[in-house]
Amino acid sequence: MRDYSDQIANRDPNRDVEITDIKACVVEGNFEWNLIKVETDAGVTGIGESYRGGGVPELVEYTKRFLLGENPLDVERLVRYIFQEMSGHGGTTGKVVTAASGIEIALWDAAGKILDLPVYQLLGSKYRDEVRLYCDCHAGEAYAVEDGATAYADAEAYSPEAYAAEAARVTDMGFTALKFDLDLPADNDPDPYNGRLTNGAIEEKREIVEAVREEIGYDVDLAFDCHWDYSVESAKRLAHELEEYKLMWLEDLVPPENMDAQKEVTKATRTPVATGENRFRVFELSELVSEHGVDIVTPDPTTVGGLAETMRVADRAEENYMPMSPHNVCSPVGTMACVHLGAATPNFDLLEYHALEVDWWDDLLAREEPLIRDGHIEVPEKPGLGIELDESVVDKHLLDGTTGF
Repeated sequence: MRDYSDQIANRDPNRDVEITDIKACVVEGNFEWNLIKVETDAGVTGIGESYRGGGVPELVEYTKRFLLGENPLDVERLVRYIFQEMSGHGGTTGKVVTAASGIEIALWDAAGKILDLPVYQLLGSKYRDEVRLYCDCHAGEAYAVEDGATAYADAEAYSPEAYAAEAARVTDMGFTALKFDLDLPADNDPDPYNGRLTNGAIEEKREIVEAVREEIGYDVDLAFDCHWDYSVESAKRLAHELEEYKLMWLEDLVPPENMDAQKEVTKATRTPVATGENRFRVFELSELVSEHGVDIVTPDPTTVGGLAETMRVADRAEENYMPMSPHNVCSPVGTMACVHLGAATPNFDLLEYHALEVDWWDDLLAREEPLIRDGHIEVPEKPGLGIELDESVVDKHLLDGTTGF
């Protein structure tokens, strides 16, 4: 078995640093945010975030068996070390990669603080001073997420008027790009299992899209997410029906496992198609990109393997003249990691913001000014991610039954 442990004997003493501890905690926002800390003997602590949901803190704890004493500046080597040492745990995909993603982000933050450079500079370049966001919106009380399930609201919550009103509210905040969920209770009638849409269900979606477009016009970018719900024929019918509304994209139309099905849908419509958030590492996205199974690729850096792995996906996309818009349902920690990624990636387009309903989102950071201004986040020039946690706010919002750092 390959050995990715530290084999280096020749290193500048100023960069001869060791990891002394790795910690994780779960903050309950609109999702369960898995926050990570990497502590070092240089007196520097890096912070990161893994994708939401269970199992991550246990996996982070396991990595201490082999990462303590390692040099945090060797970010990519240590990520490979995690994959190798945990290969028997499903380490090439799934939750191990998710946990590694958060550790990787924390390592970049620590490395930037040790070297006195912002993360984007460590990643190689700066292409933009600010990152544009698209705001993920919900019409009224359209849905709630609890323990990984989607609980639909009453049908009236999904009226076209409710979508249009929310679109107006969010554009008034300064956002120039929006996304709504388009999977609805009617999708399950008359059968909740086969993924086939009736003509009535498609017409209901068309009326929603039309109402939003009439409210915000065509100068605001508009996307809709379908959460992998539909059969190929229904996905094609829906995408065709919405072509006239000039969408930024339709997202996750069909289940993610079958590449041929994905390509069939993408090539059948003039409506741009986006997907990619629930795939792991560049290997699971390479064919999707190279075969043009998607128009806009949407990896999640806190899922796919971290910032460097997301840049590998972006490289494949750039080779195929394809933009990348990362999926992001994170706290400000994961969001700022994505901001540095956006600064460093030439074919980056927009970043998702998915915490509009969390009124204490900004409070999680020890800073005076809000992160988001007029639908953009400025790329920080401070070392590392350029942010620090407010530990008191972290402790206040810990998931019930869990402990903090």
